[in-house]
Amino acid sequence: MRRTTGRLLRGFTLLSVLALGATACGGSDDSGSGQKAVSATDIQAALKKGGSVTVWAWEPTLKTVVADFEKKYPKVKVNLVGDRSGDKHYTALSNAIAAGKGVPDVAQVEYFALSQYSLTKGLSDLAPYGADKLASKYTPGPWNAVSDGDKVYGLPMDSGPMAMFYNKKVFDKYKIAVPTTWGEYVDAARKLHKADPKAYIANDAGDAGFTTSMLWQAGSRPYKVDGTKVAVNFEDAGAKKYTDTWQKLIDEKLLAPINGWTDDWYKGLGDGTIATLTTGAWMPANFVSGVPNASGDWRAAPMPQWAKGEKATAENGGSSLALPALGKNKELAYAFVEYANSGAGVQSRIKEGAFPATKAELQSTDFQNIKFDYFGGQQANKIFAESAANVGSDWSYLPFQQYANSIFNDTVGKAYISGTKLADGLKSWQDASVKYGNEQGFTVSK
Repeated sequence: MRRTTGRLLRGFTLLSVLALGATACGGSDDSGSGQKAVSATDIQAALKKGGSVTVWAWEPTLKTVVADFEKKYPKVKVNLVGDRSGDKHYTALSNAIAAGKGVPDVAQVEYFALSQYSLTKGLSDLAPYGADKLASKYTPGPWNAVSDGDKVYGLPMDSGPMAMFYNKKVFDKYKIAVPTTWGEYVDAARKLHKADPKAYIANDAGDAGFTTSMLWQAGSRPYKVDGTKVAVNFEDAGAKKYTDTWQKLIDEKLLAPINGWTDDWYKGLGDGTIATLTTGAWMPANFVSGVPNASGDWRAAPMPQWAKGEKATAENGGSSLALPALGKNKELAYAFVEYANSGAGVQSRIKEGAFPATKAELQSTDFQNIKFDYFGGQQANKIFAESAANVGSDWSYLPFQQYANSIFNDTVGKAYISGTKLADGLKSWQDASVKYGNEQGFTVSK
């Protein structure tokens, strides 16, 4: 599930997190290679003995998971703290880790934010609990996000394989074919805007998450991370594919200058002035709740490709459940995480609208045959499941991605409001990210 994250860690430098995190760990090798293995027998014994687990997570379907878990293990009490998300959630988590007190036993951490906490030893390695044996259960994108070599820093809770949602009513009205390539997408944008100058193929006022997902699909791999050695480079062939195409949409003013998740955005999705939305598979529930007046107008389609016949996709959004290193009740905490994200909790969450990261559920007939009333009865999960299977591998986020995203609009965002070229904006983002990373104690190259 996507959550907006802005200037998360401004005023709270990563260097301090590195230092404080290591200090607060008190020299424990909890996340190190010497961590003692925890057997399934150990975990069952902990469940039988009972205790409490504090979980910080905003994912709404976890309420049912908690109730089911407590019913199955009546001696375990799960304290779900779910009233924070996005910036507030991470700020509270970072501050608790730095202070060395008040740290939850389990925390929801989005994929793009995991490495910041794992690198600073803020999270426990779950491999000694057996999490490394679960790799084959998950699709490649989410598993790649939670794992680092032989270490596992969380279990995937959901995923955001990308698809293109389009307003069929608008496309039919102007006899526009559903684009299968980004070249066709630009042509569709031109045709739509010419037919109705108030209508746009999409909104985009500059969004870091969308941009990195588009780079991901285009084959760009701008971030290389090896411990504290980091490289940032937006000048590869994949990045050029993206900037060359998206620059046309910007130059020709074919994108509605509307930020996502605003009142204007919901209005545009509802009245047909925003005709497509390319985003994660978690979006349908948001259509239902946020744009009810357009029920029946929209459909899902595969994400347009950079070349005809390709099937490459990317992830947008998605979260894990992780064990903060300073949390307590480790065996119980891991038992809850495995139940929620790998065990019976997965089915409970799907029934309430969550989009899974587990292969078995994604590939099941029952899941793929679900008909979406909002999309005119379309079996949209078939499109999302195929997308999940075609997410490009080897993508990495920066260990300070939250900060990088917070300065996106100060760099790349200029391309949307001035004559700055998108490629130049990416170069500015690269330079600012390199400067910040080096200031925080990383060795960052271009």
